[in-house]
This record gives sequence, C-alpha cells and structure tokens, in this order.
Amino acid sequence: MSDGDERRAPVAGVGSERRGNGAVGPSGDHSGEAVEVRPAGPRSGDGRSRDALIVVHTGREATRRVASQAARRLAEAGFALRVLPDEYSTDEGLFDDLPEHLRPTTVAADSDAASGMELVMVLGGDGTLLRAAELARHARVPMLGVNLGRVGFLAEADIDDLDEVLDAVVNRTYRVEERMTVDVVAHQNGTELGRTWALNEAIVEKMNWARLLDVVLEVDGRPVSEFACDGVLCATPTGSTAYAFSAGGPVVWPEVQAMLLVPSNAHALFARPLVISPESRVALEVSNRGDAGVLVCDGRRTIELPPGSRVEVVRGSNPVLLARLRVQPFTDRLVRKFGLPVQGWRGRRH
Repeated sequence: MSDGDERRAPVAGVGSERRGNGAVGPSGDHSGEAVEVRPAGPRSGDGRSRDALIVVHTGREATRRVASQAARRLAEAGFALRVLPDEYSTDEGLFDDLPEHLRPTTVAADSDAASGMELVMVLGGDGTLLRAAELARHARVPMLGVNLGRVGFLAEADIDDLDEVLDAVVNRTYRVEERMTVDVVAHQNGTELGRTWALNEAIVEKMNWARLLDVVLEVDGRPVSEFACDGVLCATPTGSTAYAFSAGGPVVWPEVQAMLLVPSNAHALFARPLVISPESRVALEVSNRGDAGVLVCDGRRTIELPPGSRVEVVRGSNPVLLARLRVQPFTDRLVRKFGLPVQGWRGRRH
C-alpha cells in the first residue's frame, strides 16, 4: 500500500542500528504498546525552540498546500523545522508562500536526519511513512502521519483532520505506540551479503519472473517445508494489512505479538500462512539447484540472493514509534480503511 513515490534501494552490508536521542525514552519492542507522552507547552522551559522533521510526498498541489499550512502553524508555535533536500528539489515551490524565516531548513537524508527531533511529521501515504521510518527508527523519534494517499493504513489522520493534528503536536497531547519490526541478515557460504530491517515485511522473492523460486522454510532451526513459489513473506502485525494481506495472509491486530509467514503462489499442498512466536527464528534458504532470488524489505531495501543463500529473520531490536491522537479500536480502523460492509450490525442487546 505504498504511494508510488518509493523505489527499491540496494543494501550491501548495512551496519547495525544504534539508538539515537529521540524524545521518547527506551522501552520494550511490544507491537501496539503505548508509551506515555505528557502534555507540554509550545516551548521548553529554557526557551529553546522545539524541533520537527517534515517528510512530504511532493509533486502534488494538495501536498504543497498542506505542507505549507503545517509548516506555518508549527513554525509560529516555536518549532524549528527540517526537510529533506530532495523534496525541495522535486517541488521547488513547496514552501514559497511562507516568509523566509519560517521556512524549514534542509538536512541530509542520512541516519542523523531525525536525531534530536521531537517528532517526524509525514505528509503522504504509507509509502512516504515507510520512507520516513528509515530516519525516525534510527533516532527513536515518533512519527505522525497525515494520509494524502489512498488507503494510508499507517497514517494516524486524513487531510480533513489537519487542524486537530497540528493542535496535538503543538500541545503535545498525542500518545506514542510501539510497532514491532524484524531484523534481517543474508548469508551465502559463510559470507554476509547484507543486513537490514523491516516494519511491514521482509520478502524473499524470485528475480526471474519466467520461473519459480525454490525455497526451504525453517523455523527455530527445524525444517518446515520446501516448495517452488513466487516468494515468501515474513511480516509483522503492522505489515499484515499490506503485502501479506494481498498475498492471502490473515489480518493481525497490532497488539498481538507474532510474526507471519505467507508463501506467495506456492506450488505445494502445504503452503498456508503461518503465525509464529515473535521470539522464533525464521530462515529462508534459496536452493542451490534453482535461480537466484532477492530480499526486499518494505519495498525499499534490497539484497540480491545467489543460489544457496540463506536469509534469517528475527524480532527487531528497535521498534518504530507511531504517534496517535486518540484511542481508537483497530477494528474501527480496519472497517474504515477497507470500507467493510457493517450495515446489518445491531450490537450487543441487554
């Protein structure tokens, strides 16, 4: 469920993540667990400005208008704003209607882009939020998404809620929720090919679309099955409503602690989705007898997998933090985002 603004970037021997100096203190990796954020005034006690990074899906008139409105409100409330340089270059008129002293400053799109920020505000769809997660997770900073795309399952609010979102940011009346991630490493014959992570899913899939990929699935050091397929997804509860859902996997509530294994178009009698412990260790081996594959994480980070490669997936050491404005049952979000028919519901009768 990406915006279409994302592209897959190759990963080669990426180092492990370190904790940054975000505004939220460290806690466990429990998916859907709330972390308390106490209300605060618009400025800190010593008069210093507050800081926020804005990540925008550029190139749309609606996006330009919303981004300018959000930047103006936050800057006037005392925020020092940052924006990624490629967003200025993609849409040079993005903040032209703002006085120069209120315009965000550019910051390199590296691992320190969100360091020290109070919040990362994301204006776009799920693809934009996944792009922002690469920066926010590293810095341990919460993200708050305003959906300007289609479904926008990860975003907290829609464009009609922008005033409410900005009020919550200025007054710091939002709550923060942790979402489970997975850490992934790929090897071949004892040589590390690369390591990365995912918020939604890690996929081992075929590169040659004319042929199927031969994969052996392993859980906790024991073989489960071997089959030919288009790929195998290892998804988090957050990712259960994304690619895993399209591949026939179950929807998993965010507070459930689990990992999902979803084969895609497998030629096998036993190729059903599996829900396993978050403490399990999953391995996917690309057969020596077949073609090469590729590891794709969140549709953005890729590692090529020669025949004989092994991909290991475990629960992530660092969760992603999502800011929430209100307590809303996941059931209501599911019904609203997918437009599920509930007209016949009568509810509990006493």
